[in-house]
Amino acid sequence: MFSIVPIPAFSDNYIWCIVDDATRTAAVVDPGQAEPVLQFLKARQLELDAILITHHHPDHVGGVKELDAAFDPDIYGPADSPFKGSKVALSEGDTVNWHGLRFQVLTVPGHTLDHIAYHTAQTDIDEAPALFCGDTLFACGCGRLFEGKPAQMRHSLAKLRALPANTRVYCAHEYTLANLRFSRDLLPEDDALEAFEIACKQKRENQVPTLPTTLEEEIALNPFMRWDDPAVAAAVDKRRIEVDPALRGEDRIFAQVRKAKDSF
Repeated sequence: MFSIVPIPAFSDNYIWCIVDDATRTAAVVDPGQAEPVLQFLKARQLELDAILITHHHPDHVGGVKELDAAFDPDIYGPADSPFKGSKVALSEGDTVNWHGLRFQVLTVPGHTLDHIAYHTAQTDIDEAPALFCGDTLFACGCGRLFEGKPAQMRHSLAKLRALPANTRVYCAHEYTLANLRFSRDLLPEDDALEAFEIACKQKRENQVPTLPTTLEEEIALNPFMRWDDPAVAAAVDKRRIEVDPALRGEDRIFAQVRKAKDSF
């Protein structure tokens, strides 16, 4: 039996810990800090035998060296990455098999050029497929384009949007309320967004994570995933957001939403 536990790090990061209760072993995703992971493993009496990295930013890899020294786990990460601490370099279509959980690797450049995501179609975790997407997709948001281009990021999000709708989305930051403030400003008459915001505010007031979300929710609510929704197209058209004139159609709409959020 598997379970996933968020380990808080920094001010708003989640280091997702996948626990195999049968073997008392664990894998962690994007350990930007070692200390909270070490404390969690000690409290639960778990051995760390795998680390999954999505991209090279320090708040996702900063704890890898110390954890490697303590446990010598398998370390999986993107090929052609500035991060050189991976023991297994991964590309599109590769598979990570951890205690019978099989994760398909997806390349999702945009936030960074080396970004990958891990998806399992199995339902061994909370009876649903699982997606570890780092900083590519957030609840009602997406990552800033530090290295990639808008069309590239939209293509990456489209790849995620094509996964099963019941997939649980384990993104790396508690950005939900900030993203919702922008989403509600962009789409003030969206009743479903309003209801989701109320529910998320209640969770945070009770000190409960707003994550994971689901792809079904993101496809319905997230303006960064709704590039083919007339309501989103009308909202950005009304604001006359200037983007690269070479962008057309859905890429242009996505770029306008991203630029609006960048200056929000």
